Amino acid sequence: MAERGRAAGAGVHDCLTRVTISVTPVISVASLKDARAITALRVQVARGMTRDFGEGHWSALPTLASVKRQIRASHVLVARQDDDIIGTVRLVVAQRLAIDSESFSPVRTALYVFGLAVAPEARKQGVGRALMDAAKEKTRSWPAQALWLDAYEHRAGAGSFYLACGFRKVGPSAKAEVPVIFYEWLVD
Repeated sequence: MAERGRAAGAGVHDCLTRVTISVTPVISVASLKDARAITALRVQVARGMTRDFGEGHWSALPTLASVKRQIRASHVLVARQDDDIIGTVRLVVAQRLAIDSESFSPVRTALYVFGLAVAPEARKQGVGRALMDAAKEKTRSWPAQALWLDAYEHRAGAGSFYLACGFRKVGPSAKAEVPVIFYEWLVD
């Protein structure tokens, strides 16, 4: 029987919204047919970050054309739950002359992480960690000796997440237009 003044089932709905469901995503390499869903996810994440942290470098919205170029030119991983893409990350061979690489360990080949994005409803459920674990596996099989990335030196940055994923902080960028902190993970 419903409580007076409340609709039947209202209490059940309230409890359900507080339940966190653990997600075990399937990680795979993106194809061009995934470009539209990846674009939509990255737009959603950029808009959410802008809402939460204000305008910033993270506010840039990707286009379908730019995502297709990235899929063709780099190694894009996606996390799927059922038929939905709930996360993505992009890996490229690091070009020492193109980045402020002085802080990183000297290695023959490193992969650079770009654009980690997880759907808001899938956050805090292991999706980002699963993508970073897959990025580490790709680094081992490339073969590369390191995975490098940067995180904003701002409350919008994900530095603590990367530390929890086994990366180590190697220093701030001296040259970036947007203040960032560099992180690396070395293959054992």
